[in-house]
Amino acid sequence: MKGTFVILTATLSAAMFAYAEENVASDEYDYIALPQINQVADLEDDDNDGVINARDLCPDTPSLSEIDNDGCGTFVKTSKLQSLHILFANDSSDIPPVFVSQIRQMAEFLNTYPSASIEIKGYASKVGSEEYNLNLSKRRSEAVEAQLLRYGVERNRVRIVGFGDTELASHGDTQVAHALNRRVTATVVGYKGAIVKEWSIFTALPK
Repeated sequence: MKGTFVILTATLSAAMFAYAEENVASDEYDYIALPQINQVADLEDDDNDGVINARDLCPDTPSLSEIDNDGCGTFVKTSKLQSLHILFANDSSDIPPVFVSQIRQMAEFLNTYPSASIEIKGYASKVGSEEYNLNLSKRRSEAVEAQLLRYGVERNRVRIVGFGDTELASHGDTQVAHALNRRVTATVVGYKGAIVKEWSIFTALPK
């Protein structure tokens, strides 16, 4: 009886081993590779706002903006700098140092709102010929443009024009009037307003 039990145990073990080997072999031959999936939609998020490019209707949203499901921010009115007014010395296109910080602030503003651009207008006083004053006004516009570019503003977002002495801020024939006419003004184009920032630990609650 004991011998019969040993034989049965050995037979059962051999059968189980053979079954296991058969299943392993079967698993090896029955393996089917998963099909390759071609991704069509753009799953990248270039402006890092949490909305993929394929769904993002506002691809240039500033960092940390509070956005909707389309990746667009909420705009509100702001008192931030949106214009420039720079005065020049007689017969000069050199930017006086006192106005450099104003240009830097404008560059920071434009870099914060990449959808906005700027139009720079140069002027001259009545002193000198019309042709000379026209060229001088253009050089003044170009000087301001060059300063903005140094601060990282892209050239295709800047438009310059010179008016010479055709559009005077002051029509008097005095030193003060001439000084007021030697100028560059600039206005922001395409600015919708400040974008509401999302909450963070640094967000200040209204009082």
